[in-house]
Amino acid sequence: MYAVIKTSGRQWTVKEGDVITVNRLAANAGETVTFDEILLVGGAKVLVGAPLVKGAKVAATIKEHLKGEKVTILKYKRRKNYKRTRGHRQALTTIQIGKISV
Repeated sequence: MYAVIKTSGRQWTVKEGDVITVNRLAANAGETVTFDEILLVGGAKVLVGAPLVKGAKVAATIKEHLKGEKVTILKYKRRKNYKRTRGHRQALTTIQIGKISV
């Protein structure tokens, strides 16, 4: 069985036991989070939401919080003595998908 979940403005196709990395969730490591925004549930029978599948939930366990790769932003204008450098590291959470229920 698989499901398409929506979290942090992104959609993920997940199966039970998958480990995925999503934007930072507001929970501690080891806690269980429940995703209620389920767009599709597949298996022997496919349920497509309009826009969400009613009563479907996906439970996941938070493994760890981490930071992503560093992205460097450079602004530069030639002959104007203008150069700005900024960096960014996205806050991420690794989760393991548990039970998919309809």
